[in-house]
Amino acid sequence: MDQSEAGETQGPLAGIRIVDLTINVLGPMATQMLGDMGADVIKVEPPAGDPMRMLGPQRANGLAAHFVNFNRSKRSVTLDLKRPDALESLMRLVESSDVVVHNMRAAAAERLGIGAEAVHARNARIVYAYATGYKKDGPRSKRPAFDDVIQGESGVAGLIGQANGEPRFVPYALADKLCGVYLAAAISAALVRRERSGEGQVVHVPMMETMVSFNIVDHLWESTFTGKPDDAGYPRMLTRHRRPYPTKAGYICLMAVTDDQWKRLFQALERHDLAQDPRFHDMAGRTLHIDELYGALGEEMKTRTAEEWAARLDAMDVPNARLNMLSDLISDEYLWETGFLSWYDHPSGHRHVALGFPVDFSASPAGMTRPPPLLGQHNQEILGEHHVARKGNEGKAGS
Repeated sequence: MDQSEAGETQGPLAGIRIVDLTINVLGPMATQMLGDMGADVIKVEPPAGDPMRMLGPQRANGLAAHFVNFNRSKRSVTLDLKRPDALESLMRLVESSDVVVHNMRAAAAERLGIGAEAVHARNARIVYAYATGYKKDGPRSKRPAFDDVIQGESGVAGLIGQANGEPRFVPYALADKLCGVYLAAAISAALVRRERSGEGQVVHVPMMETMVSFNIVDHLWESTFTGKPDDAGYPRMLTRHRRPYPTKAGYICLMAVTDDQWKRLFQALERHDLAQDPRFHDMAGRTLHIDELYGALGEEMKTRTAEEWAARLDAMDVPNARLNMLSDLISDEYLWETGFLSWYDHPSGHRHVALGFPVDFSASPAGMTRPPPLLGQHNQEILGEHHVARKGNEGKAGS
């Protein structure tokens, strides 16, 4: 794919302009999704740029891997918002935009002069969205928060420990990325309301509450009715036997849910004794005895190779897949054949691998609209020479 500047996609958010003041992961995840869906995302960066520009390997200065993978479909301008003329340039952008989004604490935004009240004074119809660690009106509202902190506090690491014996973090920025998805969804919903009512509003995504909601919605379990802490926990998710199954060669992942799927799985296993066991006749019984059932399944998987099991399970239409490592995903023919993984040429002169947008819109296809921008690449294009703050903003990379 050759996509040196604006792409051909016209996603469902085409015509929406977003002033993006986010850095790091959570905010850029949200605005990249919105950009892929067609919004014109203007990434406003400090003169030094988003710190993620320097995180990880890079082929061009300021285009490190981490930044590249969270900041496509955006234009970049540089503004030192501590300068009154730069702040005024930002506010002129606000007047012609539909959304302002940041991921700083409210007090920091107020100090910069970009709090919700100040922004709405310049554009009452704008959707003002931001994400922080905790609820904006709660006792922890001023506390800093990052992914590892929230993974621990929201129960993610503890659930892993409960299932496997040692609390551990998920090996990627789960809280940041998931809260970014929530932020993008919330902004989209607020835009729908704005189109119907004509009114802007403030949207706030607290990481802690968002992650607790996501983590324990299925783990409330019996505590749904009793309110007792010890009654929480979905047994199937917490058994130590729920894992990729080692076989004679390789690992296999499988799952049966319905009574019919379990009958077909027992046939594939040639375990008629399990099929006839009253403990496993229905979902209620299997849930109560899930540890014994998954334990028996794990032992059975050791009797054949992963390839042999895949053939048997496919023949019985039982959901299954091989275990993929990161390297397997990068070389997965399916992902390249479907176009989810592809190459594109960046204006810096280097080729990058891009991830496709996973959601399909039949009438307004989404995808990368622009390659990740150089720092300040669109200063003149967006702000105009008379709007760019004279000192600290002109002459940045690509401006």
